[in-house]
Amino acid sequence: MGGDAIASHDEDSSLEEEFSLRSSSSSAFLRDYLSTKVVDGSLNGENRVVSRAAGVKGSRSSCTLDFEANERKKQNLYQEILRSYDSYSELRTNDTNLEDVKDKILSYSPGAWIEKVGGLKLNDYDVPKTLCLMLIGPRGSGKSSLINKIFKVFEDDIFAPVRAQVSYSSHIGDGTYFLQEYMIPRDSTSICFFDTRSLSDGSQDNDRMLNHWMMKGVRHGEPVVRDTDNDNLRKTMTYKAYQNGYNYSKIRKVNFVIYVVNGLSVLKEMENASDLESSYTKTIANTFKSPWLSFKDDKPVLVVTHGDLLSLSDRARVRAHLGELLGIPPTKQIFDIPESDSPGTELTICRMLQYAIEHAERNYPHKISTMDKVRRASLPLHVILFLLVLVVAIALAYHNSMHTLRAPQAFAGKVHGFHKKLKFPEKTTKIEWHKIRHIW
Repeated sequence: MGGDAIASHDEDSSLEEEFSLRSSSSSAFLRDYLSTKVVDGSLNGENRVVSRAAGVKGSRSSCTLDFEANERKKQNLYQEILRSYDSYSELRTNDTNLEDVKDKILSYSPGAWIEKVGGLKLNDYDVPKTLCLMLIGPRGSGKSSLINKIFKVFEDDIFAPVRAQVSYSSHIGDGTYFLQEYMIPRDSTSICFFDTRSLSDGSQDNDRMLNHWMMKGVRHGEPVVRDTDNDNLRKTMTYKAYQNGYNYSKIRKVNFVIYVVNGLSVLKEMENASDLESSYTKTIANTFKSPWLSFKDDKPVLVVTHGDLLSLSDRARVRAHLGELLGIPPTKQIFDIPESDSPGTELTICRMLQYAIEHAERNYPHKISTMDKVRRASLPLHVILFLLVLVVAIALAYHNSMHTLRAPQAFAGKVHGFHKKLKFPEKTTKIEWHKIRHIW
């Protein structure tokens, strides 16, 4: 895409028609929107509450007031989401904003957007040489396609081949089996993206993978092996990984996460109330809220794909539903990026990247201070001193015990020597009484 910022005539006309109809039909659609269980599955029950409350003249219950306030909030949110799509029509006559954001990202270097809060300076942060953004999402969410679209935005060569391998059918295989690193732009080392294997329906596999990536880091070419993979697949992936020498790749710490979901799959579950707790929605809710993906209070940025297969009103409904499901603002943290090539899509991609970079920079860890280094270095010294004291104590105890055992023998030896020094008189001669009996 890059320099090609012109959409097809049919695409422009259909989009203009949809925007022209938006203002005239917004009220009617809002009534239809509120009659469905888009955000709150208990809407029909609440309508019954309103009907009962209407029969009470001159009074409204607190439940009714809460319901009315909640519905106004939903209407305002939906209108705000619709207004966020105005960038599509605005950019047809003015693309200055798009070029400004692109230039800002292209000239970015790690650490340039750090907010120096708390009296800290740039040198106080542990800034990586390359900012690492990791893409995750369920099967068929469009992670690889998103990477290719990002490349088209920031590369001038419109004939450059796509870089990430895209699966034609999401029902066959899992797409990416090995972690893939992509530098954007190609000749830069400022920003890299990591394409990952799709999340599985099993929460244990997902939790183990996310824990490994966020705590141990990611490296290009590393195989992503699940516990549920069969032995043949495990052996094949391990062999290919070592054959390509992935263990020589640099390990990078993930600085922020981009979560990608398929808008069409979300809408299908929204239209079928019985499927709202199905595997796709449950996987999104469980993994998005995983503590491994949070950076302090910041959760991942969410990208909704396949919007070109939906109407504008359905795209707004999907964003509102995901915002309610995940607890994030739909117009600030959820970005609708369809497959169509248009200036509006390019601007959405740039704004999404700007959000991810700004929040990654805000959560860089602090450097280890000199005193911390001394404390960490002195920790082994404490251990050594403790061991030395322990050895000395044992030696003294051993010496004292041996001294106690030798004391009786030494005393006996001393008594024997003293006995020798003393000069006792010689034994007296035996008296022969028969020779002196005349004395009597």
